[in-house]
Amino acid sequence: MTWTSASTVRIALLDDHAVVRYGLAGRLSEEPDFQVVGMFATSKEMMTALRTTPADLLVIDYSLGSNDIDGLNLIRALKVRFPESKILVSSSHYTPAIVALAMKAGARGFVGKSQELTELIQAIRTVSLGRVHLSNSMAAEMSSMLSADTLDGGKSGEAPASDSLAESEELSPREREVLRCCLDGMSVTQIAEKFARSVKTISGQKQSAFRKLGVRNDSELFKIQHQLADL
Repeated sequence: MTWTSASTVRIALLDDHAVVRYGLAGRLSEEPDFQVVGMFATSKEMMTALRTTPADLLVIDYSLGSNDIDGLNLIRALKVRFPESKILVSSSHYTPAIVALAMKAGARGFVGKSQELTELIQAIRTVSLGRVHLSNSMAAEMSSMLSADTLDGGKSGEAPASDSLAESEELSPREREVLRCCLDGMSVTQIAEKFARSVKTISGQKQSAFRKLGVRNDSELFKIQHQLADL
């Protein structure tokens, strides 16, 4: 890849809301050391563009449209496909559990959408220099979840997962029911018959639970079943 001068941070934005994309791009372009090289509504658009127009830093929303990839798998995919691009998440889903999971997946910083734009600008500069960015309040809340190395801006950029993913990801009671049945080996059709719900409803609840846990299929679900003891 060909990179620009170290004094300029090339930024790509991913958010499914046009107002957010254009608003961020306009504000970031006012900074003399920032260059917005792309704005995208879907992960597919971003990944396609990054192959020909690289970026130093990717500012991504954690929760995109219902037909798009979930936040955790998006971070993992970007990290694998574009390892030279640092990832900064900006999202309204701003809880210690979600932030910890995002950092574990490979994000280098996380800014809540309710925070001031100055916080995001500071985060971009911090992450672009190879350090980790979390607000002081979030860092304090996560002190028991993130390793000291990560909070110091260490190279790992990883945080241990919560002891109970089922608890931290705020699964609904019905999503918990569906997951319990999946772990018992039941099919979607069998679960639908058990609870007298439609197959479509059960399938939707299963996929929603999968997105919250950051898994893509039954095989990945069974791999983390030891972390779902509270179901």
